[in-house]
Amino acid sequence: MMIKIIYTTALALAVAIASTGCKHRPYAVTPIPPAPNPNVADLNGGGTIAPGPAFNPGPGGPAPIAENPDDLSNYTQDRSALAADTIHFAFDSAVVRDSERANLQQVASALQGDPNTKVMIEGNCDERGTEEYNRSLGERRAEAAREALVGMGVDANRIHTISYGKDKPADPGHDEAAWKQNRRDDFVLLHPKTGA
Repeated sequence: MMIKIIYTTALALAVAIASTGCKHRPYAVTPIPPAPNPNVADLNGGGTIAPGPAFNPGPGGPAPIAENPDDLSNYTQDRSALAADTIHFAFDSAVVRDSERANLQQVASALQGDPNTKVMIEGNCDERGTEEYNRSLGERRAEAAREALVGMGVDANRIHTISYGKDKPADPGHDEAAWKQNRRDDFVLLHPKTGA
């Protein structure tokens, strides 16, 4: 009888060890954000803004996400005109902070001052996170700025977005000071080419 109790106890202990002893938890896993809402509401409640295309890496690896890139062939890029109006984001966020609204208003004013210009919003991230996650986050940041500009009266057809993820850091450092500078949207003013 005693041998039967010892054997049963040993068997139960072996099963318990086998079922719990082999588990391990992965580390440094970056969560994938939920799919974006198919329609982004206009801040003034006057319709919707069609979102940019989904991330689709090409055969040579990830490529920037752009909206209607062929539509911009008749435009020249002016990177200096709106360079001072870059907006920055909190870590892992695509929410435009109130402190950045003045810069967005400057971009809106520049576009309203010249109806022939367009703007490219370049969404960027810091180096933390996977390539796919940062592409998606950069796109959401660019879309958030686009929404805000439309809410300020800019025609959505004049606003284009692209996500560079973590590929174009403003600061090459690897600390919070650098990451703070890299979580941003840059604005590139697009002028029609003469004779186009």
